[in-house]
Amino acid sequence: MIRHLVHLRFAADVTAADKAALYARLAGLSGHIEGILDFQHRENISVETPLVRGFLDMFWFDFSAVAVRDAYLEDATHQAIGADIVARLDGGADGVFVCDIAL
Repeated sequence: MIRHLVHLRFAADVTAADKAALYARLAGLSGHIEGILDFQHRENISVETPLVRGFLDMFWFDFSAVAVRDAYLEDATHQAIGADIVARLDGGADGVFVCDIAL
């Protein structure tokens, strides 16, 4: 199983409602791509502010296999959502950090 963790630094003008809409679209991928086991999103509540560097939001997907993660990365719907997220980040693509781990 692969956990795909995505940490985000949203621009200051992005509202909680904007974030919720993006996360709802991401959650919809669970019914679109077979092998997605779970989707979650959370706020970063760390008190280590200098180390957080503005990455105050995150989400993750659990994929049943590497091949499912790879299908997700190539999926046109995922890419469209990803482009919408990047457009709302502080610094564009510099406002995202991705980490995949094996579980």
